[in-house]
Amino acid sequence: MYPEIQPYQHGFLNTEDGHQIYWELCGNPHGKPAVFLHGGPGSGCAAAHRRLFNPERYKVLLFDQRGCGRSTPHASLENNTTWHLVADIERLRSKVLQTEKSLVFGGSWGSTLALAYAQTHPQHVSELILRGIFALRQAELHWFYQEGASWLFPDLWEQYLAPIPPAERGDLIAAYRKRLTSSDRSVQVEAAHAWTQWENQTISLLPSAAHKQAHADDASALAFARIENHYFVNKGFMGEGQLLRDAHILQYIPGIIIQGRYDACTPARTAWDLHKAWPQAEFHLVPDAGHAFDEPGILARLLAATDRFSQ
Repeated sequence: MYPEIQPYQHGFLNTEDGHQIYWELCGNPHGKPAVFLHGGPGSGCAAAHRRLFNPERYKVLLFDQRGCGRSTPHASLENNTTWHLVADIERLRSKVLQTEKSLVFGGSWGSTLALAYAQTHPQHVSELILRGIFALRQAELHWFYQEGASWLFPDLWEQYLAPIPPAERGDLIAAYRKRLTSSDRSVQVEAAHAWTQWENQTISLLPSAAHKQAHADDASALAFARIENHYFVNKGFMGEGQLLRDAHILQYIPGIIIQGRYDACTPARTAWDLHKAWPQAEFHLVPDAGHAFDEPGILARLLAATDRFSQ
């Protein structure tokens, strides 16, 4: 990746409905505008994300979505929907990035949000780079949180099941919702760590100590699990299959889709479906990768994509 850099400007966007959104600008103030959308929802941005862009060529906006990272109030579910986030991106584009068009980069949940934003405001998107495609369809949620990925990771699945009594395991997302919104903080924390570790330990093709340590503290795990579960209970606040149905809106936006063949978190079927619905975009199926952005094959494709569009 590109060398580590620090933001040259940062601040908070007051949404005027109870949230303060942390944002930062990195790279060249006169460079090509780009917006980075992190995953989760609920994970927040990391310093490594800045390193996906040539700092001499890009002016990159990164921000922590509602309720996570450095944004406040912490782990809040109030006024926190896909469409609130789409509106936040639009305000940040206009007020902070100060551009008519920008490249939009999103992986995992970030790909979901990037698609939602681009389909709502296509006139403000110059290019799209999407990784680990997640369309938030019911079948995708069922695969990872109810039955499917459990067949690949039976040992880790037992840890995910542990906080939930057998009688409530028919709908694990709902059972986790009950605990993540409990009035007992210890119940919340136990559920948050179990939910978070299930994802952290299954996102890469090979085990990763660094991924396992992500969101290891209680506060980070709570934001990640509470917000992610909140979005999944509500089906992303979208209609079933909406992002694929409306993919035709993207036909004039240059795009690159990057997907790991062995992605157990957001299986390749969704990326393939997007490829068929948006054939104008380049499609790269990485043969030796899972879901994580920093797996070598995926990382190489992401850097090649940002380099190409920087021209």
